[in-house]
Amino acid sequence: MDTLRSHLPKVRIPEPSSRIYKQECCVSFSTPRSEGGLFVDMYSFLAFGREYVMWNYEKTRNPVYLNIQETPKQVSEDRPHKKPTLLAIGVEGGFDSKEPEYEVSYSIVILPEFISLSYPSVELPEKVRLAVDAVLAAVGAERKEEVAAWTADKKQVSPFALSLQQLENGVKVPPSGWKCSQCDKTENLWMNLTDGTILCGRRNWDGTGGNNHALEHYQATNYPLAVKLGTITADLEGADVYSYAEDDTVEDPLLADHLAHFGIDFSSLRKTEMTTAERELDQNTNFDWNRIQEKGKELEPLFGPGFTGLANLGNSCYLASVMQAVFATKDFQRYYYENVKLDDAFKQAPADPTLDLHMQLSKLAHGILSGKYAVPSNKGLENEAPEEPKGKNALTSMLQGQDGIPPRMFKSLIGTGHPEFASSRQQDALEFFQHFLDQVEQNHAAAAGEDPSRCFKFVVEERIMCSVTKKVKYTRKTDNILSLNIPLKAAVNKDEVAAYEKRVAEREIAGEKSDEEIVRPRVPLAACLESFYASEEVQDFYSSAINARTTAIKTTRLATFPDYLVLHMRKFVLAAGWVPKKLDVFVDVPDEIDISNMRSNGMQPDEQLLPETPEEIPEQAGPVADEAIVSQLLDIGFSKVRCEKAAIQTLNTGVEEAMNWLLAHMDDPDIDEPITASGNRETSSAVLVNESDVETLVAFGFLPEMARKALRATGGNIETAAEWILNHPEESSAMELDVGTGTNEPEPEVKYPDGPGKYQLLAFVSHMGTSTQSGHYVAHIRKDGRWVIFNDCKVALSGDPPKDMGYLYFFQRVQS
Repeated sequence: MDTLRSHLPKVRIPEPSSRIYKQECCVSFSTPRSEGGLFVDMYSFLAFGREYVMWNYEKTRNPVYLNIQETPKQVSEDRPHKKPTLLAIGVEGGFDSKEPEYEVSYSIVILPEFISLSYPSVELPEKVRLAVDAVLAAVGAERKEEVAAWTADKKQVSPFALSLQQLENGVKVPPSGWKCSQCDKTENLWMNLTDGTILCGRRNWDGTGGNNHALEHYQATNYPLAVKLGTITADLEGADVYSYAEDDTVEDPLLADHLAHFGIDFSSLRKTEMTTAERELDQNTNFDWNRIQEKGKELEPLFGPGFTGLANLGNSCYLASVMQAVFATKDFQRYYYENVKLDDAFKQAPADPTLDLHMQLSKLAHGILSGKYAVPSNKGLENEAPEEPKGKNALTSMLQGQDGIPPRMFKSLIGTGHPEFASSRQQDALEFFQHFLDQVEQNHAAAAGEDPSRCFKFVVEERIMCSVTKKVKYTRKTDNILSLNIPLKAAVNKDEVAAYEKRVAEREIAGEKSDEEIVRPRVPLAACLESFYASEEVQDFYSSAINARTTAIKTTRLATFPDYLVLHMRKFVLAAGWVPKKLDVFVDVPDEIDISNMRSNGMQPDEQLLPETPEEIPEQAGPVADEAIVSQLLDIGFSKVRCEKAAIQTLNTGVEEAMNWLLAHMDDPDIDEPITASGNRETSSAVLVNESDVETLVAFGFLPEMARKALRATGGNIETAAEWILNHPEESSAMELDVGTGTNEPEPEVKYPDGPGKYQLLAFVSHMGTSTQSGHYVAHIRKDGRWVIFNDCKVALSGDPPKDMGYLYFFQRVQS
């Protein structure tokens, strides 16, 4: 006790704002359930496993620790020990689904001698008792971060629910036997909470679902809220309430009263339908999810070095799949695992290692690659008889996987300051991959040559040739992914697809349901690559050689070939009505590719450069209003200048669009000013671009600069901005190529890895679902000549890797 008293200056009582770690080691994945438990530094409140706590003592000389140990409670010998007879969990005769119960014990440990003192104890100094009590009572930093991320996704209370006026129309809704009042649909039914009308939901893009009657009812009545029948149970929080006015799933705190108005006793109802969120995850899953996850196949679980799964923290599969693929590369393996020891990384880390990217990446790399945590889990197998056979054909091997490691500290750190990655919402794996590489690059700003993310970088060279003078301009930019369009016209099975679509249409007209397996277009990867480097004509290009606008020919090639080439398949497009749609397509990806023909040749001896572009380029002639639209608006009674402006501002898309624009801009101070040469489109200086709108357009594959330009050109209207981009494909090139001098001034020399253009497929990340912001991601990685599936914490030998369904493909250079 005297030793403890002598160290009281090294004991702190935590403040309410203190970050207290007590669930996981800062430098490993040890927990209170690990051997020796967890040691909480009573000065810094950082936690360390038994193997690592001495590192902290040697670095900080902090000697006092709270040791937390959780040990499984002993199961009574009187408990019957049954061998499972059913391949099921949590049912009689099946595997036990209950988590084991743990006993928690605490002690005060003094280093370096590891002197242990019992806790609680009245003999402990008061400062120590108060400090430990505060630590145990506090919400752990790990938990705080999880809660902060999760609360961002909570459904919002709808203001319409609080002031909803329900009609006294005598409608009483029975507890079952519902049917759409406009058609024969008996599933996906919604009851409008204003008038009690039961109608079917929206029609999905593939023709399934409802007939849009609930939506059409809202459009006709403006009754804003509807509840999905079949999701109402005694737990009203699980009921699916949709606000058409807010276009989102919402919370109705008065739902019990609103249901009672139509005679519905929610306490007696059972769930028979999926919620909107569940259905969103289920869209296209009967085939895609099962195939991508290789469901229904006996997959052999894998354990040991390189086969560690990552536990899902709640919509974190995008992170898990990308990081598994990243740590399959030699560069990241060498930098964060082979060439760095955890204690060295800890010594180099700042006072709080949870905030150091190098430390947390080293921790993650050692966790994934060492094999220390890739061991079979015993969860749910407490009832298993000792003689139960092991092996890939045994019941246990089919259920017994691994717990995986939770990348919570890494996720918290990499998402710091980012509005999306700091949340628990699902994210786009591509956006996360690029954000991750940006963070790694910034972390190596002082030593760029050591940056492992350089293995993905390459230089893109664009050549543009004036069609009049044949003079050229070269521009270069760096990138880390090759984003490819999928040309459906290049599908090798167009006849089969057309025949299938015809059969589906005929059955739909006849009111028959089709059980036929979907026939998807099948496009070769070679066609996607060809669409990238094919020459394209650029309209309205300003040629400094003739001081006028003309056409030009643009070609794109790669000036360098990276060690690892990442291909991104642009599967998400805007469908009719500006609804995001995922292309239902297969891309045939071979195990090996050769992109040598995509190598740029640079400037040739017989080529002449375009002169320097002047600072001010002559203004382009302004857009012209469609006379038919103007005429119809004039008939309604608007002035001519207003009619012309409305047509121009809506890109001459139609009378209804122009009318809506006019009604929204009637009070604009310049509404009656004459039209200028630019067509009075809002200038970039006058329009503030909403960055969330930019991100939305980028998600559809548009360049950020192009998205901003389109939003400025259309006054910030995201729908007309998207149409503007689609109607001005030449602007993407002209925007980049009108900038620069076109001279041979040397650029700062930045060398990136380069080599032959032959690559072998190393890994691919697949996406299941209708949107990159929903669904599920899975990684497949080639290891020692075998394909392995990484599905969060599940790691197994892949029986049939779905290489034609990938979203991101990681290719490794084949050394000649």
